[in-house]
Amino acid sequence: MEYGSRVPRPPLDGLIDDIYYLEGVPPYSRLMLPAAPAPLLIVNLGDPFLIRAGTAVEALEYADGCAVTTPTRAWEFGYPTPTRSVGVHFKPWGLAPFLPVPAAELCDRPATMEQIWGRPAITELRRRLSLADAPDEMLMVLEEELERRLRVIDGLDLIRRTSGAIAETGGTVPISDLGVAARASSTYLAKRFKAIVGVTPKRLARSYRFSSAVLAIDVAAPIDWGDVAADAGYFDQAHFVHEFREFTGLTPTRYIEVRRRFLRDHPGHALDGWPLPAD
Repeated sequence: MEYGSRVPRPPLDGLIDDIYYLEGVPPYSRLMLPAAPAPLLIVNLGDPFLIRAGTAVEALEYADGCAVTTPTRAWEFGYPTPTRSVGVHFKPWGLAPFLPVPAAELCDRPATMEQIWGRPAITELRRRLSLADAPDEMLMVLEEELERRLRVIDGLDLIRRTSGAIAETGGTVPISDLGVAARASSTYLAKRFKAIVGVTPKRLARSYRFSSAVLAIDVAAPIDWGDVAADAGYFDQAHFVHEFREFTGLTPTRYIEVRRRFLRDHPGHALDGWPLPAD
């Protein structure tokens, strides 16, 4: 599978971690993505893919791509074989300036690209992307589209600063301190967070704390879950296990089994980071 990414130029770099290109045969037909503070936009250029998000029982088909804000639960992504797409990994606040609705409306409810930007616009964008001669040119087309669609959002700077403070501390900053530092009421802060990030400051902090803890685990070494939970600041191991199930759909032990399976079956694969094979 071919994968390439880069950070876009200003001002998009303040909203986006990277834009990427993906093409080839996926390692598994279905991948599970644990909840993480990372909104996502995908423009699909191949056959439709399937997404089962939140508490949905059945997967839905997405032909032109999708956009999803900060998820609160694991979600399942079914790749066509082969697959081809370009996409954007946003910072928690980064997707809002490109949406026609508050971010909370897409939390655990991915929208199609037609719903986000309209059929004529996404049809034309997909046509331009398909005509591009190389991945770098495709990423430039996508970047130009994002720059053109960038709009001003009320409260974005406030949410950027407070979300940044949450990220810098791995989710351990007291939420009450955020409002004091920002000189904003907790009610206003929560309202703007839901509109721009999709979740409350407390929920975003939980997501950062969990992601920081899990991504730091060396799955090749013996693991003391009590130490992992304590180092991450969880009250006890039971609380950590509860978070684990909510954010990944798996127990800690099962997560390690699945992660080791991925690394064993596909060492060095382009997708060997956060996604997991779906059971």
